[in-house]
Amino acid sequence: MTPTTATAAEPAPAPSTPQSPPGLDERITRALVGAAVGDALGGPVEGWTPEQITERHGGRVTGIVGPWHGENWRTARPIAPYHKGDGHVTDDTLMTHALVRVYDRVRDHLDAYAVADHLVPDLLSPRWIPELEAEALPLQRIFLAEKWIVARLHYGHVDPREAGAGNIVNCGAAMYMAPVGLVNAGHPEAAYAEALEIAAPHQSSYGREAAGVFAAAVAAACHPGATPDAVIDAALALAKDGTRSAIEEVCEVASHHDDFEAALAPLRAAVEPFDTVGPDYRSPSLGARRPSRLHAIEELPIALGMLLVGGGDYRRTVLGSVNYGRDCDSTATMSGAIAGALGSEVPADWAATVAEASRLDLHVPARTLARVAREVFARDLERRRSHEEAFAALAGTR
Repeated sequence: MTPTTATAAEPAPAPSTPQSPPGLDERITRALVGAAVGDALGGPVEGWTPEQITERHGGRVTGIVGPWHGENWRTARPIAPYHKGDGHVTDDTLMTHALVRVYDRVRDHLDAYAVADHLVPDLLSPRWIPELEAEALPLQRIFLAEKWIVARLHYGHVDPREAGAGNIVNCGAAMYMAPVGLVNAGHPEAAYAEALEIAAPHQSSYGREAAGVFAAAVAAACHPGATPDAVIDAALALAKDGTRSAIEEVCEVASHHDDFEAALAPLRAAVEPFDTVGPDYRSPSLGARRPSRLHAIEELPIALGMLLVGGGDYRRTVLGSVNYGRDCDSTATMSGAIAGALGSEVPADWAATVAEASRLDLHVPARTLARVAREVFARDLERRRSHEEAFAALAGTR
């Protein structure tokens, strides 16, 4: 990765105080750190129901917990011998940080070809993988739906704009789109469009749609004075088909709750008609994860619902997402990113534990992305001014 330094013209980050809302740099930091911490909290209980989580842990999860199978984590799931728990991040964070590195290389808006030219090589470069407790290729950790990117682009030489067609439709593309919303902070429409383009080599149908809507939600959360309701409004203004309907239904139910315990079952009931996986997350239905205009991934609507239930507070929002179970590492990654972008603080002890356990400096990607976001905004201004001048000349208004 090419090292970057701030230029002399780069404004100093505005410090946040109890009287002033957090600025761009702080929101980016809280969003990315918040996504990683949510991911680490959700990882060890992923795939289980709220009832099973309560039985296993003697109550609701209130912080970082160990592996579901204890010391037998290496052999309990031999096909996926991952050390989930103890503060280890999962593939959600690995992919998010990889996308930050792509932005660091390109230093501008990204497209499908940037995925082929930069994200794929990154997934083939050795890095420390917390769940494997070893240095390995990220490709060896990411799920099959993400391996698809490498198979189609690196080996299949498919047009990057079309490579996502045929993959299973899941939350894989959405889970790492927070950086897109942060680069387009305050501009959800631009974040939506860019995320759809970036997700094209990875996903189709409602999986790709969720990537766009999640990025838009993060961008909307960065707007000064934004509230959870404003984030939902921005998401609904852009969401299409089943994704829009699922968010509407879940958030309508969520608006009547301010405690996640009471909201767990109602939110699941609200999203169930749109979810193709079925009641048993570990045994997906025959029609699971197939393209459709009527369905939606489960994770994004639930993340937005928990944002409402938690009032935008990071701790309440993420713990609701974690205790919901099912694909809760991805749900908590998304809700944690949005709550952080709103300005809610990530508990420092959680962040420190995750950073130490995962052997990651969670603040480096944030500093990198903050610099890139400022550069991209400056380029956008130049492009806009050039367009204004050209249009004025053409229209005879200059």
